[in-house]
Amino acid sequence: MRLTEFWGRLEESFGSAYARSIATDQTFSALGGRTIDEAITQGVETATIWRAVVAAYPDRVPSRLR
Repeated sequence: MRLTEFWGRLEESFGSAYARSIATDQTFSALGGRTIDEAITQGVETATIWRAVVAAYPDRVPSRLR
């Protein structure tokens, strides 16, 4: 998954402001306790990061974006 597609999915699921907040403030156990921004910076595949987001927020992510 391209980075632009990842950000598009995140913003579509949460809105642009809340998506940025999740990316910088929320840590994910599936990412080793890292935030989205930290995981991206450290080279974690965006598909792996997206799966962590979907697992953490199954009710917020539309099924077509999973």
